[in-house]
Amino acid sequence: MLPYSKQTIERDDIEAVAETLTSGWLTTGPKVREFENTFALATSSIYAVAVNSGTAALHCAMHAAGVGPGDEVIVPAITFVATSNAAIYQGATPVFADVDPTTLLIDPQDVCAKVTSKTKAIVAVDYAGQPCDYAALRQIADANGITLISDACHSLGGSLNGQRVGSLADFTCFSLHPIKQITAGEGGMITTNDPDAAKRMREFRSHGVTTDFRQRDRLATHRYAMETLGYNYRLTDIQCALGLSQLKKLTRFTRRRNDVARFYTSLLEPIPFVEPLGNRDDVLNAYHLFVIKWDEALTGISRDEAFQQFREKGIGVNVHYQPVYQHPFYVETYGDQNGCCPNAEAAYNDILSLPIFYQITEADIRYVVETIEMIGASATSATMTKNAA
Repeated sequence: MLPYSKQTIERDDIEAVAETLTSGWLTTGPKVREFENTFALATSSIYAVAVNSGTAALHCAMHAAGVGPGDEVIVPAITFVATSNAAIYQGATPVFADVDPTTLLIDPQDVCAKVTSKTKAIVAVDYAGQPCDYAALRQIADANGITLISDACHSLGGSLNGQRVGSLADFTCFSLHPIKQITAGEGGMITTNDPDAAKRMREFRSHGVTTDFRQRDRLATHRYAMETLGYNYRLTDIQCALGLSQLKKLTRFTRRRNDVARFYTSLLEPIPFVEPLGNRDDVLNAYHLFVIKWDEALTGISRDEAFQQFREKGIGVNVHYQPVYQHPFYVETYGDQNGCCPNAEAAYNDILSLPIFYQITEADIRYVVETIEMIGASATSATMTKNAA
Protein backbone atom coordinates (compact mmCIF):
# COMPACT_ATOMS: atom_id res chain seq x y z
CA MET A 1 0.00 0.00 0.00
CA LEU A 2 1.39 3.39 -1.02
CA PRO A 3 0.87 5.42 2.20
CA TYR A 4 -0.40 8.99 2.25
CA SER A 5 2.66 9.86 4.34
CA LYS A 6 5.67 8.26 6.03
CA GLN A 7 8.82 9.21 7.90
CA THR A 8 12.30 9.56 6.40
CA ILE A 9 15.03 8.14 8.64
CA GLU A 10 18.60 8.33 7.38
CA ARG A 11 21.92 7.00 8.64
CA ASP A 12 22.86 10.18 10.54
CA ASP A 13 19.52 10.06 12.39
CA ILE A 14 20.30 6.55 13.61
CA GLU A 15 23.82 7.57 14.62
CA ALA A 16 22.51 10.58 16.58
CA VAL A 17 20.12 8.39 18.56
CA ALA A 18 22.79 5.73 19.17
CA GLU A 19 25.20 8.38 20.48
CA THR A 20 22.62 9.64 22.95
CA LEU A 21 21.84 6.10 24.13
CA THR A 22 25.44 5.81 25.34
CA SER A 23 25.74 9.38 26.66
CA GLY A 24 24.47 8.71 30.18
CA TRP A 25 21.39 10.91 29.67
CA LEU A 26 18.18 9.37 28.35
CA THR A 27 15.72 12.02 29.52
CA THR A 28 15.66 15.55 30.98
CA GLY A 29 19.24 15.98 29.82
CA PRO A 30 21.27 18.35 27.63
CA LYS A 31 19.70 17.31 24.31
CA VAL A 32 16.35 18.74 25.37
CA ARG A 33 17.63 22.28 25.77
CA GLU A 34 19.85 21.97 22.68
CA PHE A 35 16.84 20.92 20.62
CA GLU A 36 14.74 23.75 22.05
CA ASN A 37 17.37 26.38 21.29
CA THR A 38 17.98 25.10 17.77
CA PHE A 39 14.25 24.87 17.07
CA ALA A 40 13.72 28.44 18.26
CA LEU A 41 16.36 29.67 15.84
CA ALA A 42 14.84 27.65 12.99
CA THR A 43 11.43 29.25 13.57
CA SER A 44 12.64 32.83 14.23
CA SER A 45 11.27 32.70 17.77
CA ILE A 46 12.95 33.39 21.11
CA TYR A 47 11.79 30.43 23.19
CA ALA A 48 10.86 26.85 22.35
CA VAL A 49 9.49 24.30 24.81
CA ALA A 50 9.73 20.60 23.96
CA VAL A 51 6.89 18.26 24.92
CA ASN A 52 5.89 14.71 24.08
CA SER A 53 3.20 15.38 21.43
CA GLY A 54 1.48 18.05 19.39
CA THR A 55 -1.54 17.57 21.64
CA ALA A 56 0.60 18.30 24.71
CA ALA A 57 1.90 21.40 22.91
CA LEU A 58 -1.66 22.67 22.42
CA HIS A 59 -2.53 21.93 26.05
CA CYS A 60 0.56 23.77 27.30
CA ALA A 61 -0.30 26.78 25.15
CA MET A 62 -3.85 26.84 26.52
CA HIS A 63 -2.47 26.73 30.06
CA ALA A 64 0.05 29.50 29.41
CA ALA A 65 -2.66 31.63 27.78
CA GLY A 66 -4.73 31.38 30.97
CA VAL A 67 -7.59 29.49 29.32
CA GLY A 68 -9.95 28.12 31.97
CA PRO A 69 -13.52 27.29 32.98
CA GLY A 70 -16.10 29.67 31.54
CA ASP A 71 -13.85 30.71 28.65
CA GLU A 72 -14.49 30.14 24.96
CA VAL A 73 -11.82 29.24 22.42
CA ILE A 74 -12.49 29.71 18.70
CA VAL A 75 -11.17 26.87 16.54
CA PRO A 76 -11.74 25.90 12.90
CA ALA A 77 -14.26 23.17 12.15
CA ILE A 78 -11.79 21.38 9.87
CA THR A 79 -8.94 20.16 12.07
CA PHE A 80 -7.81 17.16 14.08
CA VAL A 81 -9.77 16.79 17.31
CA ALA A 82 -6.74 17.65 19.47
CA THR A 83 -7.07 21.33 18.54
CA SER A 84 -10.41 21.71 20.28
CA ASN A 85 -9.84 18.97 22.87
CA ALA A 86 -7.01 21.06 24.34
CA ALA A 87 -9.49 23.82 25.19
CA ILE A 88 -11.77 21.29 26.88
CA TYR A 89 -8.85 19.97 28.96
CA GLN A 90 -8.70 23.44 30.51
CA GLY A 91 -12.44 23.55 31.17
CA ALA A 92 -13.19 25.92 28.28
CA THR A 93 -15.76 25.59 25.51
CA PRO A 94 -14.67 25.28 21.87
CA VAL A 95 -16.53 27.51 19.42
CA PHE A 96 -16.26 26.42 15.80
CA ALA A 97 -15.52 28.86 13.00
CA ASP A 98 -16.05 28.04 9.34
CA VAL A 99 -13.26 27.73 6.80
CA ASP A 100 -12.50 29.36 3.48
CA PRO A 101 -13.89 26.99 0.80
CA THR A 102 -10.79 27.35 -1.40
CA THR A 103 -8.01 26.79 1.15
CA LEU A 104 -9.93 25.24 4.10
CA LEU A 105 -8.12 27.69 6.39
CA ILE A 106 -10.06 29.36 9.20
CA ASP A 107 -12.19 32.24 7.92
CA PRO A 108 -11.32 35.49 9.74
CA GLN A 109 -14.77 36.95 9.02
CA ASP A 110 -16.49 34.04 10.72
CA VAL A 111 -14.00 34.26 13.59
CA CYS A 112 -14.91 37.93 14.05
CA ALA A 113 -18.62 37.05 14.06
CA LYS A 114 -18.11 34.45 16.78
CA VAL A 115 -16.05 36.52 19.22
CA THR A 116 -17.87 37.17 22.49
CA SER A 117 -16.96 38.59 25.88
CA LYS A 118 -16.04 35.01 26.88
CA THR A 119 -13.54 34.46 24.05
CA LYS A 120 -10.09 33.84 25.53
CA ALA A 121 -8.17 32.56 22.52
CA ILE A 122 -8.30 31.99 18.78
CA VAL A 123 -6.58 28.91 17.38
CA ALA A 124 -5.57 29.15 13.73
CA VAL A 125 -4.81 25.80 12.08
CA ASP A 126 -2.37 25.88 9.17
CA TYR A 127 -4.36 23.21 7.39
CA ALA A 128 -2.32 20.89 5.13
CA GLY A 129 0.76 23.08 5.66
CA GLN A 130 -0.43 26.49 4.46
CA PRO A 131 -0.17 29.39 6.95
CA CYS A 132 -3.41 31.18 7.78
CA ASP A 133 -4.17 34.89 7.31
CA TYR A 134 -2.38 35.90 10.51
CA ALA A 135 -2.59 39.63 9.76
CA ALA A 136 -6.40 39.51 9.82
CA LEU A 137 -6.45 37.20 12.85
CA ARG A 138 -3.97 39.39 14.73
CA GLN A 139 -6.16 42.41 14.14
CA ILE A 140 -9.17 40.58 15.61
CA ALA A 141 -7.17 39.26 18.55
CA ASP A 142 -5.61 42.62 19.44
CA ALA A 143 -8.91 44.49 19.11
CA ASN A 144 -10.53 42.13 21.61
CA GLY A 145 -7.64 41.35 23.97
CA ILE A 146 -7.56 37.71 22.82
CA THR A 147 -4.56 35.36 22.68
CA LEU A 148 -3.68 34.12 19.19
CA ILE A 149 -2.48 30.51 19.08
CA SER A 150 -1.16 28.91 15.91
CA ASP A 151 -1.72 25.17 15.48
CA ALA A 152 1.19 24.68 13.11
CA CYS A 153 1.30 20.91 13.42
CA HIS A 154 1.08 20.78 9.60
CA SER A 155 3.27 23.73 8.68
CA LEU A 156 6.79 23.47 10.12
CA GLY A 157 9.08 24.81 7.40
CA GLY A 158 6.44 27.13 5.96
CA SER A 159 6.36 30.91 5.95
CA LEU A 160 4.08 33.89 5.37
CA ASN A 161 5.49 36.89 3.49
CA GLY A 162 8.94 35.56 4.30
CA GLN A 163 8.21 35.30 8.03
CA ARG A 164 8.68 31.79 9.34
CA VAL A 165 5.93 29.76 10.90
CA GLY A 166 6.67 29.80 14.61
CA SER A 167 6.82 33.57 14.86
CA LEU A 168 3.35 34.52 13.59
CA ALA A 169 1.27 34.14 16.77
CA ASP A 170 1.56 34.47 20.55
CA PHE A 171 2.04 30.71 20.79
CA THR A 172 2.82 28.28 17.98
CA CYS A 173 2.32 24.55 18.44
CA PHE A 174 4.11 21.88 16.40
CA SER A 175 3.89 18.10 16.09
CA LEU A 176 6.88 15.81 15.61
CA HIS A 177 4.83 12.71 14.78
CA PRO A 178 6.36 10.37 12.15
CA ILE A 179 4.09 11.60 9.34
CA LYS A 180 5.04 15.26 9.86
CA GLN A 181 7.79 17.19 8.04
CA ILE A 182 10.38 16.06 10.61
CA THR A 183 9.97 13.57 13.43
CA ALA A 184 11.22 12.81 16.91
CA GLY A 185 9.28 9.54 16.89
CA GLU A 186 6.57 11.30 18.83
CA GLY A 187 6.86 14.79 20.19
CA GLY A 188 5.79 18.39 20.06
CA MET A 189 7.12 21.91 20.50
CA ILE A 190 5.69 25.30 21.46
CA THR A 191 7.37 28.53 20.41
CA THR A 192 6.78 31.95 21.96
CA ASN A 193 8.55 35.25 22.58
CA ASP A 194 7.16 35.52 26.13
CA PRO A 195 9.71 34.42 28.79
CA ASP A 196 7.11 34.06 31.54
CA ALA A 197 4.90 31.91 29.33
CA ALA A 198 7.87 29.71 28.39
CA LYS A 199 8.64 29.22 32.09
CA ARG A 200 5.02 28.31 32.87
CA MET A 201 4.95 25.77 30.05
CA ARG A 202 8.21 24.16 31.20
CA GLU A 203 6.73 23.72 34.66
CA PHE A 204 3.40 22.51 33.26
CA ARG A 205 5.12 19.78 31.22
CA SER A 206 6.72 18.38 34.38
CA HIS A 207 3.94 18.09 36.96
CA GLY A 208 4.01 21.80 37.79
CA VAL A 209 7.42 21.39 39.47
CA THR A 210 9.64 24.47 39.24
CA THR A 211 13.00 22.67 38.82
CA ASP A 212 14.10 19.59 36.89
CA PHE A 213 16.54 16.87 37.93
CA ARG A 214 19.54 18.47 36.22
CA GLN A 215 18.93 21.78 38.02
CA ARG A 216 18.60 20.05 41.40
CA ASP A 217 21.72 18.00 40.70
CA ARG A 218 23.68 21.19 39.94
CA LEU A 219 22.47 22.79 43.17
CA ALA A 220 23.16 19.61 45.18
CA THR A 221 19.64 19.62 46.62
CA HIS A 222 16.82 17.14 46.83
CA ARG A 223 14.16 19.76 47.39
CA TYR A 224 11.63 20.75 44.76
CA ALA A 225 8.36 22.64 44.75
CA MET A 226 5.17 21.83 42.84
CA GLU A 227 3.47 25.20 42.49
CA THR A 228 0.76 24.36 39.92
CA LEU A 229 -1.04 21.24 38.75
CA GLY A 230 0.88 19.99 35.74
CA TYR A 231 1.34 16.87 33.64
CA ASN A 232 4.11 14.55 32.56
CA TYR A 233 4.60 15.93 29.06
CA ARG A 234 8.39 15.66 28.94
CA LEU A 235 10.32 14.72 25.79
CA THR A 236 13.32 12.39 26.14
CA ASP A 237 16.90 13.12 25.13
CA ILE A 238 16.66 10.17 22.74
CA GLN A 239 13.79 11.81 20.89
CA CYS A 240 15.46 15.23 20.97
CA ALA A 241 18.60 13.73 19.41
CA LEU A 242 16.47 12.43 16.55
CA GLY A 243 14.66 15.76 16.31
CA LEU A 244 17.92 17.69 16.14
CA SER A 245 19.22 15.47 13.36
CA GLN A 246 15.97 15.79 11.42
CA LEU A 247 15.77 19.56 11.90
CA LYS A 248 18.96 19.96 9.86
CA LYS A 249 17.05 18.54 6.89
CA LEU A 250 13.93 20.67 7.19
CA THR A 251 14.74 22.92 4.21
CA ARG A 252 15.50 19.92 2.01
CA PHE A 253 12.35 18.09 3.12
CA THR A 254 10.17 21.17 2.56
CA ARG A 255 11.62 21.79 -0.89
CA ARG A 256 10.92 18.19 -1.89
CA ARG A 257 7.30 18.39 -0.70
CA ASN A 258 6.82 21.54 -2.78
CA ASP A 259 8.31 19.78 -5.81
CA VAL A 260 5.88 16.88 -5.33
CA ALA A 261 2.94 19.28 -4.97
CA ARG A 262 3.89 21.11 -8.16
CA PHE A 263 4.17 17.85 -10.07
CA TYR A 264 0.77 16.68 -8.81
CA THR A 265 -0.77 20.03 -9.74
CA SER A 266 0.60 19.93 -13.29
CA LEU A 267 -0.66 16.38 -13.87
CA LEU A 268 -4.07 17.08 -12.33
CA GLU A 269 -4.73 20.30 -14.26
CA PRO A 270 -6.40 18.63 -17.29
CA ILE A 271 -8.69 16.46 -15.12
CA PRO A 272 -12.05 18.22 -14.74
CA PHE A 273 -13.43 16.32 -11.75
CA VAL A 274 -10.62 16.94 -9.23
CA GLU A 275 -9.21 20.20 -7.92
CA PRO A 276 -6.30 20.78 -5.52
CA LEU A 277 -6.80 23.23 -2.67
CA GLY A 278 -5.98 26.85 -3.41
CA ASN A 279 -2.53 28.13 -2.52
CA ARG A 280 -2.07 31.77 -1.53
CA ASP A 281 0.67 33.78 -3.27
CA ASP A 282 2.19 35.11 -0.06
CA VAL A 283 2.95 31.74 1.56
CA LEU A 284 5.51 28.98 1.44
CA ASN A 285 3.33 25.93 1.95
CA ALA A 286 4.95 23.14 3.97
CA TYR A 287 2.64 20.57 2.31
CA HIS A 288 2.13 18.15 5.16
CA LEU A 289 -0.87 17.04 3.07
CA PHE A 290 -1.77 17.29 -0.59
CA VAL A 291 -5.56 17.58 -0.64
CA ILE A 292 -7.88 17.45 -3.62
CA LYS A 293 -11.63 17.92 -3.95
CA TRP A 294 -13.49 15.10 -5.69
CA ASP A 295 -16.46 16.21 -7.80
CA GLU A 296 -19.25 13.67 -7.38
CA ALA A 297 -21.51 15.54 -9.78
CA LEU A 298 -19.08 15.06 -12.68
CA THR A 299 -18.09 11.46 -11.93
CA GLY A 300 -21.30 10.01 -10.59
CA ILE A 301 -19.54 8.39 -7.62
CA SER A 302 -19.06 9.74 -4.13
CA ARG A 303 -15.78 10.58 -2.45
CA ASP A 304 -16.22 7.52 -0.21
CA GLU A 305 -16.73 5.23 -3.22
CA ALA A 306 -13.62 6.71 -4.81
CA PHE A 307 -11.74 6.24 -1.51
CA GLN A 308 -12.51 2.50 -1.57
CA GLN A 309 -11.37 2.17 -5.17
CA PHE A 310 -8.08 3.90 -4.41
CA ARG A 311 -7.47 1.49 -1.53
CA GLU A 312 -8.23 -1.46 -3.81
CA LYS A 313 -5.57 -0.16 -6.19
CA GLY A 314 -2.98 -0.02 -3.39
CA ILE A 315 -3.11 3.74 -2.82
CA GLY A 316 -3.54 4.75 0.82
CA VAL A 317 -5.49 7.97 0.35
CA ASN A 318 -7.01 9.50 3.47
CA VAL A 319 -9.55 12.13 4.53
CA HIS A 320 -8.59 15.15 6.68
CA TYR A 321 -10.96 15.96 8.42
CA GLN A 322 -14.57 15.50 9.44
CA PRO A 323 -15.88 18.65 11.14
CA VAL A 324 -14.96 18.20 14.78
CA TYR A 325 -18.44 18.94 16.12
CA GLN A 326 -19.83 15.93 14.23
CA HIS A 327 -17.88 13.43 16.35
CA PRO A 328 -20.03 11.53 18.89
CA PHE A 329 -18.36 13.07 21.96
CA TYR A 330 -19.08 16.58 20.72
CA VAL A 331 -22.66 15.79 19.76
CA GLU A 332 -23.30 14.24 23.17
CA THR A 333 -21.54 17.02 25.07
CA TYR A 334 -22.52 20.16 23.11
CA GLY A 335 -25.50 19.05 21.04
CA ASP A 336 -26.09 18.90 17.31
CA GLN A 337 -24.20 21.80 15.69
CA ASN A 338 -24.71 20.79 12.07
CA GLY A 339 -25.21 23.84 9.90
CA CYS A 340 -22.90 26.11 11.91
CA CYS A 341 -20.05 25.79 9.42
CA PRO A 342 -21.50 25.07 5.95
CA ASN A 343 -18.22 25.39 4.06
CA ALA A 344 -16.55 22.83 6.32
CA GLU A 345 -19.47 20.43 6.01
CA ALA A 346 -19.52 20.68 2.22
CA ALA A 347 -15.75 20.23 1.97
CA TYR A 348 -15.74 17.13 4.16
CA ASN A 349 -17.84 15.28 1.57
CA ASP A 350 -15.34 16.04 -1.21
CA ILE A 351 -11.78 16.04 0.15
CA LEU A 352 -9.13 13.36 -0.33
CA SER A 353 -5.50 13.46 0.81
CA LEU A 354 -3.16 12.00 -1.80
CA PRO A 355 0.20 10.42 -0.91
CA ILE A 356 2.96 12.97 -0.30
CA PHE A 357 6.27 12.30 1.46
CA TYR A 358 9.98 12.76 0.86
CA GLN A 359 10.70 9.40 -0.78
CA ILE A 360 7.68 9.30 -3.11
CA THR A 361 8.81 8.76 -6.69
CA GLU A 362 7.68 10.30 -9.96
CA ALA A 363 6.36 6.87 -10.93
CA ASP A 364 4.31 6.73 -7.71
CA ILE A 365 2.78 10.14 -8.43
CA ARG A 366 1.98 9.22 -12.02
CA TYR A 367 0.30 6.02 -10.81
CA VAL A 368 -1.85 8.00 -8.37
CA VAL A 369 -2.95 10.42 -11.10
CA GLU A 370 -3.56 7.61 -13.61
CA THR A 371 -5.73 5.90 -11.00
CA ILE A 372 -7.71 9.12 -10.52
CA GLU A 373 -8.31 9.29 -14.28
CA MET A 374 -9.27 5.61 -14.44
CA ILE A 375 -11.72 5.80 -11.51
CA GLY A 376 -13.33 8.95 -12.86
CA ALA A 377 -13.52 7.69 -16.44
CA SER A 378 -14.99 4.29 -15.51
CA ALA A 379 -17.54 5.93 -13.22
CA THR A 380 -18.56 8.43 -15.90
CA SER A 381 -18.86 5.67 -18.50
CA ALA A 382 -21.01 3.54 -16.18
CA THR A 383 -23.28 6.53 -15.47
CA MET A 384 -23.68 7.28 -19.19
CA THR A 385 -24.52 3.64 -19.93
CA LYS A 386 -27.07 3.56 -17.13
CA ASN A 387 -28.70 6.78 -18.34
CA ALA A 388 -28.83 5.52 -21.91
CA ALA A 389 -30.58 2.33 -20.78
